[in-house]
Amino acid sequence: MGNSSSGETRPFLLLVEDDPRLGPLMAKVLQASFEVELVADGQQGYERALSGDHDVMVIDRRLPSLDGLSIVRKVRNERVATPIMLLTALGTTADKVDGLDAGANDYLVKPFEFDELLARLRALTRRFDPQGAGLPVGEWTFYPDDGCIYSPHIGRILLTPRECALLRLFAENPERTFTREQILRAVFSADDQPGTVDTYVHYLRRKTDRDIVLTVRRRGYRLGQL
Repeated sequence: MGNSSSGETRPFLLLVEDDPRLGPLMAKVLQASFEVELVADGQQGYERALSGDHDVMVIDRRLPSLDGLSIVRKVRNERVATPIMLLTALGTTADKVDGLDAGANDYLVKPFEFDELLARLRALTRRFDPQGAGLPVGEWTFYPDDGCIYSPHIGRILLTPRECALLRLFAENPERTFTREQILRAVFSADDQPGTVDTYVHYLRRKTDRDIVLTVRRRGYRLGQL
C-alpha cells in the first residue's frame, strides 16, 4: 500500500503496459488515486505480479515476451487472487470471454475514457464486506453474490461469473451428484459441449483447491470436502 501526500493510504496498482505514450500517461492519471508501479514487459510484469504486494493489476493483452492473457493464467495458477483488469484493442465477445475465463475480473476495450477506468478500478478495490452469511464449503466460505470464496489459509479468492455459477450449483446442493448434462443445463448454454463442464471444474480446482469438487466415477461431479 502507498501513501498520498495527505497521509491517506492509497491502493498499490501494478500497470503492465508497453505503449511508450499510453503507459506513462495512464500512470500519471492513476497516481491521483493509486500508488502506481509501471512495467512495460510481459515477463517482468508476471514476475512483479507474483510478489503479492499489489491491491489491483491493470494488464495490457498484447505485450512483449509474455502476453497479458498468459500473465493472467500463470498468476491464477500460482493462486494469486489480486483483482486484475485486462486492457485490449480486441473487443469481440469471444475476446472478452477468453479474458474473463483466464481469470481476469474485468475487461476494458481501448480506446477508453479514464473516468470509466477509474470507476471500474474503484469497484475492483472496494473493500470486501459480505452481506449476510455465505455458503459453507468445508472450512471455506463461499459468497456467490460477491463472486468470491474465502479460504481460511489464503484469504479471499475471486471467481469468474461461470466459476461462481458452477460452484453455487454444488454448494447449494452439497449432497447431490450432478451429471455433465445436468450441469450444462443449469450453468452453461445450449451451445456448450459436455467437455466445458470438465474445463470449468479444472479452473475451480486450480484456483482454489483440488478437493473442492469431487469426481464421482461414471456419474459426474458433486461438492467436495475441504
